[in-house]
Amino acid sequence: MGKDSLIQSKTKAFAIRIIKLYKYLTETQNEHVMSKQMLRAGTSIGANTRESINAQSKLDFINKLNIALKETDETQYWLELLYETNFLNEKQFQSIYDDSKEIAALLVTIIKTTKKNLEK
Repeated sequence: MGKDSLIQSKTKAFAIRIIKLYKYLTETQNEHVMSKQMLRAGTSIGANTRESINAQSKLDFINKLNIALKETDETQYWLELLYETNFLNEKQFQSIYDDSKEIAALLVTIIKTTKKNLEK
């Protein structure tokens, strides 16, 4: 599996986890503000990586993945706030946060590799 298809599957699986976490937070924890922001940012990661498939150029491809990377960082911020305000326990937080770090690392690698290939 190439890095491009790997990032597609990882971000889609992550979006599904984010949606399930959002449902848990709103239905069980009665938390609606931070969880909505987390939902928006967390599902946007996969949407932007999906958009990158049809990028009009390598620069457009890089731009889409940079947006996905920024959304990953924003998602991490909301997860941190949810954890630090006791809406998520450590196990819940660490599991999904680790997934977000893996996605960020993959995105950085793909972006760097694509930029390097542009210089050739």
